Amino acid sequence: MAIPLLIIVGPTASGKSKLSVELAKFYDGEIISADSMQIYKYMDIGTAKITDEEKQGIPHYMIDIVEPNVKFSVAEFEKMAKPIIDDIYKRGRLPIVVGGTGLYIDSLIYIMNFSDYIGNDDFRSALKNIAEVLGNDYLFNRLKVVDPKMFDKLHPNDLRRIIRALEVYQFTGKPISVYQELSSKRMNPEYDVIMIGLNFRDRNKLYKRIDDRVDIMLKNNLVNEVVNLLKIGYNKYDTSMQALGYKEIAEYLDGNVTFDEAISNLKKRTRRYAKRQITWFKSYKIINWFYVDDYIDFEELKKILSVF
Repeated sequence: MAIPLLIIVGPTASGKSKLSVELAKFYDGEIISADSMQIYKYMDIGTAKITDEEKQGIPHYMIDIVEPNVKFSVAEFEKMAKPIIDDIYKRGRLPIVVGGTGLYIDSLIYIMNFSDYIGNDDFRSALKNIAEVLGNDYLFNRLKVVDPKMFDKLHPNDLRRIIRALEVYQFTGKPISVYQELSSKRMNPEYDVIMIGLNFRDRNKLYKRIDDRVDIMLKNNLVNEVVNLLKIGYNKYDTSMQALGYKEIAEYLDGNVTFDEAISNLKKRTRRYAKRQITWFKSYKIINWFYVDDYIDFEELKKILSVF
């Protein structure tokens, strides 16, 4: 029998975490995070990581599991998340996956073809050196030439996945998007999935929420969080430090931009990231969209989804 799996997706700042806790309380569920940045320890403010108070006693998994200088792949996410889902179900509770990282969601709902291709450390190091000298955009534009589909899905700040896509093309002769498309045609029979997508009909309302979230991060001392990460030895070139918020503050601390420019860049890049998330999730044929601005308030939305 397939395991029932509730998945909640949507762009950043759409209210996924808050809704997931309420539905977990209603359905006696436990939550697995599908956020590629919340896996990192010590990175709380810039990732908008859910607090212990906000969890309201609901168990959460796949948060704070690796150090900021550790690489973590989608294959590793799948390997760790699936046993957690199995365990939650065996204990008679509902597994609920919530997050905005499309590849993590794909690894659960599709039979993914990760292949036996291991990679080439020298090639990756060479591309990282190129990015340090010429910037991420240089590699991002190379990706546009060899794999335009993946180019459309990624953000210029996502250096690790840009390099991975270039690496796959270099050593297999095929774009990584081809492998993903082959995989995405096969649904994973292990799970009986219900997917809820949160979005806004008025895109400006989403952008306002994004801007407000950035302002809250600043009030909560995002700058100090980045300073402390650098002080304890984490490198601004680590994958985790390429995340939205951390990269922009690091640019400011390096004196490359003013504080106001850094914040403007952060808000602009986050809005672009949200657009990419929406584009990714719109490819899911099984998704049930709910537009947050169709409801009077959160309580009304929660009530409707509690009987979904």
